[in-house]
Amino acid sequence: MELGYWALRGLGEPSRLLLRYKGVEWKDATIPLTEEGAGKWFGETKESLGLDFPNLPYLIDGDVKLTESLAIMRYLGRKFDMMPDDLAKGDMMELVIQSQRMDLGKISYNPDFENLKEGFITKFKVFLKRFTAFIVKPFIFGSKVTYVDILAYEYLDHIRALTPESFTPEVSEYMQRVADLPNIAEWLKSDECTNKTYTINSPKAPGWPGFPKKD
Repeated sequence: MELGYWALRGLGEPSRLLLRYKGVEWKDATIPLTEEGAGKWFGETKESLGLDFPNLPYLIDGDVKLTESLAIMRYLGRKFDMMPDDLAKGDMMELVIQSQRMDLGKISYNPDFENLKEGFITKFKVFLKRFTAFIVKPFIFGSKVTYVDILAYEYLDHIRALTPESFTPEVSEYMQRVADLPNIAEWLKSDECTNKTYTINSPKAPGWPGFPKKD
């Protein structure tokens, strides 16, 4: 299995985290954020993989070749028995979480970021109240860890880097339960953890790249 994405967290990190959680063998086909890396992707690799709609992230698993971050997460959810029992609510929550990340991206890549930030945070706090009420516990849909939990953890962690003070104890405790899962806990504590080196958005994002915190 091969997963390709830029050397940043962005839209590819939830799939990376899910594969690490499951402890399966996979190739991390990270594309360096360099002129050479971009040149090779756009000039050679992108059109050579047999992808129907070449893009990043991409997943290759035998004959299965996918692009689009949510399609990849759903595929991995089915493959590893990480689908919610209530598929309709799972679809809803997946897209609600994705919307928060897309909203973060919109302001992060906008030069007027500082003037847009407060509006984003105000709206996000409303989401957090509803998210808290929705969680069944210990995870979003009960005792089963689903791909939606992995998606939620990663994308909420992006937003937490921007506004940690917005997170309620209930949401922080939920995120810690995900962070404490086998393999994820070991990964987050390891020296190899790319969260310590990768930006959340592109390092060239004019508003907020989301540089990792320095120890």
